[in-house]
Amino acid sequence: MKIIVCVKQVPDTSGKVAVNPDGTLDRASMQTIINPDDKNAVEAALQLKDETGCRVTAVTMGPPPAEGMLRELIAMGCDDAVLISGREFGGSDTFATSQIIAAGINAIGLEKDDIVFCGRQAIDGDTAQVGPQIAEKLQIPQVSYVADIKKEGNDITVKRMLEDGYMTVKVQTPCLLTCIKELNEPRYMSVAGIVDAYSKPMDVMDYPRLKDDPLIEADTIGLAGSPTNILTSFTPPQKGAGMMLEGADKATCEKLAGILAAKHII
Repeated sequence: MKIIVCVKQVPDTSGKVAVNPDGTLDRASMQTIINPDDKNAVEAALQLKDETGCRVTAVTMGPPPAEGMLRELIAMGCDDAVLISGREFGGSDTFATSQIIAAGINAIGLEKDDIVFCGRQAIDGDTAQVGPQIAEKLQIPQVSYVADIKKEGNDITVKRMLEDGYMTVKVQTPCLLTCIKELNEPRYMSVAGIVDAYSKPMDVMDYPRLKDDPLIEADTIGLAGSPTNILTSFTPPQKGAGMMLEGADKATCEKLAGILAAKHII
């Protein structure tokens, strides 16, 4: 059994978001972090590794500097990592990205008892589309918004979060699960893991290596293979200071009611 975890390096949106003149994110000028939901997916994979002794491989698609993120994940406990990188993949939307990552997983090899983990969504796009799309391209069952995982043989029982409760779903491997932050608390890197992370070679999959996969065609990857494009990106304006009313007397209540009525809230 092995687990493949799909991760993404994203801009740190806690600071100012830089935007290029064409409306796209200026990623080069922004600090990057591991996508938070993806770290929960990594922790879920590592917990199963602790229980079963399986192998965990981290996979990302991105520019060469994403290698640093992958080595952080090896330092957390992943056994190895794969960087899918090539200019031909640039500009991919969720559809094209899922095509490329699915081809990368095909190159790794997906067997009967394997599991693919993804985070629920990335904080730079918030679409929650790539994970489910990868499952469709691989033609394997999927469960999204996973809040608990139990493995028994080739059966995986998960608790799936809904808007008003939870649903228990049993699925057979191979399958794909997208994880939410409520699933676990990601562990830290270990000192021994950091040393080990920089002693391992990085497996890089470029376009020539993946081009023979049926999913990789000129009209299904990169900007040309992306049905959707970002029109513009911008930093939302900061909200102004709120109005504070002090007191619990009738006059204060009447003043509050008047303000709400003037704004047509009541």
